[in-house]
Amino acid sequence: MQWDDLRFVLALARHRSLSAAAKSLDATHTTVSRRLRALETSLGVRLFDATPDGYVATAAGQHVVELAERTETQILAVEARVLGGDARLHGKLRVTTMDILFRRYRDAFSSFLARYPDVELTVTCTDHEASLTRREADVALRMTNTPPELLVGRKIGRVEFAVYGSRDLVERVGARAPYAAFPWLHWDERLNARWLDAWLAQNAPGARIAMRVDMSSLALREAIVGGLGVHFLAISEGDAEPGLRRIGPIARAHARDVWLLTLPALRHSSRVRAFMDHMAEAAGARSSPRKPRATSR
Repeated sequence: MQWDDLRFVLALARHRSLSAAAKSLDATHTTVSRRLRALETSLGVRLFDATPDGYVATAAGQHVVELAERTETQILAVEARVLGGDARLHGKLRVTTMDILFRRYRDAFSSFLARYPDVELTVTCTDHEASLTRREADVALRMTNTPPELLVGRKIGRVEFAVYGSRDLVERVGARAPYAAFPWLHWDERLNARWLDAWLAQNAPGARIAMRVDMSSLALREAIVGGLGVHFLAISEGDAEPGLRRIGPIARAHARDVWLLTLPALRHSSRVRAFMDHMAEAAGARSSPRKPRATSR
């Protein structure tokens, strides 16, 4: 077996569908299907069963998946050590963040590009955390009060939240009306946002859920501006939007620290170090201990 074969097995095991596996590999679903059949033929065993819940590895397939995971870990560890020892201030650098944080620190991104024009920066904005251990990114700019133990980095800021509604909706319901009087936007049930269920039960008992959503913070803000319902927003976002009004006080219990994080093997890479130092400098933050004291949501 070649590593290129194992990549297809690993992608199908993780995504459980041909189309999703193909997307992760930048291939077509027919290519994934063809490579899988060829590997099964060469090994003389079936590696996956097609089920109503997607492709599931057989007992033999699970052995191959475990081999693929070990091989991937070793290859990525070598890549990280190589990049970590690279003293050049040019080349590729991949950063993952959320759109809310990109907007907050966009001037810092801009000044980094101006300061280091030879660094090929790629920024991915997603609400789903990219895996640094699988080298989906070199640096993560994240909101968290409990950064993973396996990562290193520094705290550069803090984001506070409050409930916002459109000006028209607030005027119609009443600026001094209780939370329960407003229609609410809630997260899709598949996201298992129990913290919001608990908060609503305590602060807005009986509130009507106007719509459930699974969208980016930018789309959520647009939904609130459009008067579809009220929801939490970062105060830096909500206060800057003229079509919104804050309802109630800042929810300080829901505040999140902003962290720059990377793998220990990458922290001495000149590109990674330059990016983290520049962002911290632009944010006006000093280096903080790598991990803050855990706080509850």
